[in-house]
Amino acid sequence: MHYDKELLKALVRKHALQFGNFTLASGKQASFYLDCRKVTLHPQGANLIASGLLDLVLEKSQGNPPDSVGGLAIGADPITASMVVHAGLRNLPMLGFMVRKEAKTHGTGKLVEGPVESGMSCVIVEDVITSGGSALKAAESAKDYGLKVLGIYGVIDRLEGGRQAIELAGYRLETLLTINDFR
Repeated sequence: MHYDKELLKALVRKHALQFGNFTLASGKQASFYLDCRKVTLHPQGANLIASGLLDLVLEKSQGNPPDSVGGLAIGADPITASMVVHAGLRNLPMLGFMVRKEAKTHGTGKLVEGPVESGMSCVIVEDVITSGGSALKAAESAKDYGLKVLGIYGVIDRLEGGRQAIELAGYRLETLLTINDFR
């Protein structure tokens, strides 16, 4: 499936965008909520997001795609999985990984899970960018693991300071949509 921005916007409008009074993960109050899991776990939505983000990653990497893609569990997991499948369909050897919110207390106790190794390059994915906190936590954990973070990619930027926080931390943010696409 090829990326279709208008179709993705229609799916977000129909399934993910809600109006009312909400408390966000950042603690901020908001008059709208984006439950992107309703799109990242939707068959059309997963395909559109994976195709669009993979196209964006390839464009920004100028023909030198990253070794891996991942993000903070649980929001980034379906995006990571879909992108890995799309990469495989394009014969790109892009691996996936997950960043736990907390290290396991058993087994290896790792924060980063998956077939990645120190020294590999990666991009971080996220569904909704608000403050940038989740994406930055994933990026820092990946960096601490030894991965080279090339950028952060999101589905929707709420335009509430996340881009600035991410750029201030030294990373580049690219998104498929912003909240302005729905105004």
